[in-house]
Amino acid sequence: MSSARVDYIAPWWTYWLHNFPHINLRLQPIDNSFQPEEENYQQSLIFLGCVAAAGLGLNLLCLAIYLSCLCCCQKDEEEESKKPNSCCVTWSAVAAGLITCIAVGVGFYGNSETNDGVYQLTYSLYNANHTLGGVDSLVTGTMGNMRSGLHQHLARLDEIFATRGDYVQTLQFMQQMADNVIKQLLGLPDWEEAKVDLASIADQTANVEYYRWLTYLLLLILDLIICLLACLGLAKQSRWLLTTMMVFGVLTLVLSWTSLGADLATAVGTSDFCVSPDKFLLSQTKGVIGSDIVHYYLYCNQTLSNPFQQPLTIFQRSLTTMQIQIQGLLQFAVPLFPTAERDLLGIQHVLNSSEASLHQLTALLDCRGLNKDYLDAMVGVCYDGVEGILYLCLFSTLAACAFTVMLCAIPRAWRQIACRERDYDDIDEEDPFNPRARRMASQNPNLTNMHSFCSYSSSMGSQNSLHPPAPAVSNAPVSEYMNQAALFGGNPRHENVPLIGRGSPPPSYSPSMRATYLSMTEEQIRHFGSDFQA
Repeated sequence: MSSARVDYIAPWWTYWLHNFPHINLRLQPIDNSFQPEEENYQQSLIFLGCVAAAGLGLNLLCLAIYLSCLCCCQKDEEEESKKPNSCCVTWSAVAAGLITCIAVGVGFYGNSETNDGVYQLTYSLYNANHTLGGVDSLVTGTMGNMRSGLHQHLARLDEIFATRGDYVQTLQFMQQMADNVIKQLLGLPDWEEAKVDLASIADQTANVEYYRWLTYLLLLILDLIICLLACLGLAKQSRWLLTTMMVFGVLTLVLSWTSLGADLATAVGTSDFCVSPDKFLLSQTKGVIGSDIVHYYLYCNQTLSNPFQQPLTIFQRSLTTMQIQIQGLLQFAVPLFPTAERDLLGIQHVLNSSEASLHQLTALLDCRGLNKDYLDAMVGVCYDGVEGILYLCLFSTLAACAFTVMLCAIPRAWRQIACRERDYDDIDEEDPFNPRARRMASQNPNLTNMHSFCSYSSSMGSQNSLHPPAPAVSNAPVSEYMNQAALFGGNPRHENVPLIGRGSPPPSYSPSMRATYLSMTEEQIRHFGSDFQA
């Protein structure tokens, strides 16, 4: 067996995490050995979660102070002061988006690595459980054959050979050999309890890992969706969407710090185990399996003697001796006692099946199989698993930074949107150059035409210097404007809203506007006629 497969070397990041301060809740340093059943060790892991909770509290406090200063400070509304704020909000949103995308990518990789490591652990546990189950099945089956099948055949042969004392003595010797085999099999460790423990650990680990993987997957998707919706709210300048994303941003910030605390405690605890796993396994198997057997499987070194070598050798020698005795009885006793042939062949069949079980048992008890499962499990946990957890810690840190930046940018954007809407409210609603009026006009063409005529009449009434006669409303001004536009422009520009009487240069009308303007009925002229008079 190669030395690369014999020796287990913990990765450097496990030593780095193992050297983290281990402090209980009474702020007292404790031993960093992996002792999950000790109260002080549990408190040291909880303390790491409390550190993350303190970071969350400090983060929320800084955000509260920032928002308070933002609400209390009065900002200038000049254009020069608005441009830098707008750029600050834009770059903050871009930075938050980039950091979130990087964090989500790191999180997906870390979640996959952790899942691969835990899967390798459970696969190795199930393999070891299958090996131990096979050993237990072979031992139980061989002992059953020796106790029941062999005993029955020897009892019948004892009756057949009752008149021959030498043959009876041979049968008694075979019975002693069978009892010796049973004694050696009983000396093997009871794998049933260990098999049940491995199976339960593998099942619990698989269930916990499934829900952990699913939770992180949903958290990653949630972070990405919140970031995208926040950017959409900034682009659309939607205050209700920004407010909603701010609430979800605070929730995600809390979840990021919570996951950071849980991942940090898990990484430190797992690293404590990975630094010296043999010490923990020896303490857990004490009283169930001998320490020499545990050492044999953990290290699988050629310098270590096989603890099963002696019982397996005695088993093999006993079977060989019994085979020799049966061959002698078949050769010399059968001619004298033909009825004994059936039982002698039955004993020979039991011995052959026991020998086959012995070879299988020797292969299963060899250290190379279980040691391979042990090394695969340690590689899965300490290399892929801890590495993935470290990437998840990095994801939580980046996500917390990204959502902190986003929560700082959203209130500024919300305030700028409010200031811009207040500026729009100060603009005259009837001003045709108002973008809001143009949007309303484009949404309802009928209101556009009526508003145009009303605006024309109100403006004419307010200007005493312009007194166009009522009949002149038909063709003269329009034709004159059209001719002027064609004269100076070549390709006249057309306006959809008449601006006569507003002091602006006379526009040219589109054909549709001219047709609408000329299609006024007499009733409309009488209705607006009073406005046209001085």
